[in-house]
Amino acid sequence: MATKLKNVLYWMLRLLAALIMLQTLFFKFTAAPESVYIFSSLGMEPWGRIGTGVLELAASLLLLIPRTTALGAVLGLGLMSGALFFHLTRLGIEVQQDGGLLFLYALLVWISCLVLALVYRVQLLHLFFKEKSTAL
Repeated sequence: MATKLKNVLYWMLRLLAALIMLQTLFFKFTAAPESVYIFSSLGMEPWGRIGTGVLELAASLLLLIPRTTALGAVLGLGLMSGALFFHLTRLGIEVQQDGGLLFLYALLVWISCLVLALVYRVQLLHLFFKEKSTAL
């Protein structure tokens, strides 16, 4: 695949994940009834809602900065793994008649972050080992 096409694809994945996470911040930070319902159902209201929002904001910003994309992807992957886990175990795929939209958003972010974490995995080596690695 041509380098330019790869860059466009990776930026699309970054934007998709970041925009979905950023879009949900309004609901988390304004204590929207849907968000309060979800975190109350999990026994994590309000600290879980606010904490998750702060971490999603950080993940979104890290994804959009080229030098920290891998870190944002790993953070987003962890956050969305938690979201998917709770959808599959306690909340259900459909929450308050949303047609499974929140589950779908979490899945799209999870897939985007997984691809980005794999593509930018060398960044993680540089971050943690502070040396130029060409092993991967």
